[in-house]
Amino acid sequence: MKFIFIVFTLTLVSYTKGFAQEWLPLLEQVADDEESEEASQQVVDLLSELAQQPIDVNTASREQWQQLPFLTDSEIDGILEYVGRYGPVKSLGELAMVPQIDCLKRQLLTHFVVINKPVVDGKRFPRLASILRYGHHLLMATARIPFYERQGDQNGYLGYPFRHDLRYAFSYGQRLQAGVIGAQDAGEPFFSNRNKMGYDFYSFYVVLRDIKCLKALALGRYRLNFGMGLVLNNSFLLGKAWASAAMGANRNAIRPHASRSQANYLQGAAASVDVSRNLQLTAFLSLRDIDASLNDDGSIATLVNSGYHRTTSEMDRKNNSSQFTAGMNARLAASHYSVGATALYTAFNRDLHPDIASLYRRHNARGREFCNIGVNYALLLGPLSFHGETATSNGGAFATLNRLAWQVNAKLNLTLLQRFYGMKYVALLANSLSDGGHVQNESALYLGFDWKPSRRFSAQAYADLAYHPWARYQASLSSHSLDCFSKAAYSLNNNWQLVARYRLRRRQYDNNDKTHLIWKTEHRARLAAIWQTDALNLRTQLDFTQSTFRTRSRGWMLGEHAVWTLRRSTKLAGNIAWFHTDDYDSRIYVYERGVLYDFSMPAFYGEGIRYSLMVSHQFGKHLSLTGKLGVTDYFDRSTMGTGYQQVNGSSMTDLLLQLRLKL
Repeated sequence: MKFIFIVFTLTLVSYTKGFAQEWLPLLEQVADDEESEEASQQVVDLLSELAQQPIDVNTASREQWQQLPFLTDSEIDGILEYVGRYGPVKSLGELAMVPQIDCLKRQLLTHFVVINKPVVDGKRFPRLASILRYGHHLLMATARIPFYERQGDQNGYLGYPFRHDLRYAFSYGQRLQAGVIGAQDAGEPFFSNRNKMGYDFYSFYVVLRDIKCLKALALGRYRLNFGMGLVLNNSFLLGKAWASAAMGANRNAIRPHASRSQANYLQGAAASVDVSRNLQLTAFLSLRDIDASLNDDGSIATLVNSGYHRTTSEMDRKNNSSQFTAGMNARLAASHYSVGATALYTAFNRDLHPDIASLYRRHNARGREFCNIGVNYALLLGPLSFHGETATSNGGAFATLNRLAWQVNAKLNLTLLQRFYGMKYVALLANSLSDGGHVQNESALYLGFDWKPSRRFSAQAYADLAYHPWARYQASLSSHSLDCFSKAAYSLNNNWQLVARYRLRRRQYDNNDKTHLIWKTEHRARLAAIWQTDALNLRTQLDFTQSTFRTRSRGWMLGEHAVWTLRRSTKLAGNIAWFHTDDYDSRIYVYERGVLYDFSMPAFYGEGIRYSLMVSHQFGKHLSLTGKLGVTDYFDRSTMGTGYQQVNGSSMTDLLLQLRLKL
């Protein structure tokens, strides 16, 4: 019965324009190679939702443009000024006339905007009959099937070896979004054990927008972000390359949790109300079960966000604790300034008592109740823009982040960013720019620039110098870190483009005896040549990495990526890459094209070859099927992975299927 149900869900298919997420390779050009999978997936989920509801270039308001997290204030101003001065845009190619928008941003925008979108919204909230008539339904099933066996599949995991999920979404323009998602990770029980209702995880949401003074109302599971994220941001965070320019520019946001991720969401209700033309109030309540590892006395030792429930011990942690969250935000905004305040209260049903024997855990969150208050502010003065936030937590510890951007001219933008996160500052739902991965124990200065001297050439670079006054993981003393990044792109003509990027990271860690700190230095470089026509896209890419710590290791990868449009209804995508690294420290991250709502940037190390083929076919107007077969062959090992994830062999083959129906 269970197998029949799975097969049935995998026979549901939908409409798509070629491959889904054509924007992901563009986003990857400036993505952070070491962003966590969870952080990367949050960005992909958000942009996937925005791509399903593109905005009209000619009628979009500033607030609608600000929904796109990769656009800066100056870029939005440039688009609005162009439309206001020269009238309606006739084609997306006209975006090339906006000097603030470079080639990469123009290509990205084409996946999130349209020209002359039919108006189904109106000033009043539509009637039910209109919603049912003009709304859109999306039904989608995705499955990953491994052609190998893990150790846990033989003895240890409670469920099947494949991962699958089912998604239904309904939307009516920007006014109404509703949906439900059921998700299952490989190894988790399905319709058995404690998952009697089928999937291991369900997410449900309803979001209404623009009902008179009610700007947004979310019911079910949702995400929020305010200010610079020092108090609350569980929505998304781009890497340093873009977050420095765009962070703080987006208005307060309530978004649905339309994701299979089981972490960093709120459950309950949230509402934003326009009290007056310039004043907006947001209030939210949340009560949700969470996973935690417990101490012998029943207190919480560690909050667990992996979402895995494959073994008996993982299943015992499922929903064994609860978290209550409540708060408010007030925001006063005018054309050239804004100021806001956020208050957040979080409480657990158990005391949080982490093990603080290790020095780097000494200031981890402890207790049962936590409070945060933050003030965010922005000032726009022509070519200058200033955004910032200052926040406090229990015990008076504070954090502050401030960004000054200067649009020198249409070709050059400079960014200076300062941040200080106290070692005792605790904000459980904070997420902002950092080098240590947490809004805590960090003081840093960031300087970056974007330079677009011509339509064919663009360059971007930043340097981020950070100091950590308290111990960190594998660093028992106060330490420093340095992160430098540069990227240049040159278009030879309409078909050829060359891209080069380089990143240097230096961090201090303990020596073998833990008596003093030594530097770990990492170099990562990439060269890519891209050739594209309407029917064929080829990308040749060479990656190089070098890591120096106690020893020196190097690695490289040479790959070819191709996308071929056979006809309007069928596309093929394939890649093959040969990699060779000395060890894990010299691993290489490479983005691999996937299906909608699926992000893959695996790390390769050792010696081997990776190749994959993806096929997408559209059946009529509403149906499509996408399949991807990927293989990794290692030449230097007879087993892969450890523990329950160990595979006895040197090759791994996975089949990814996605079938969709859109009406």
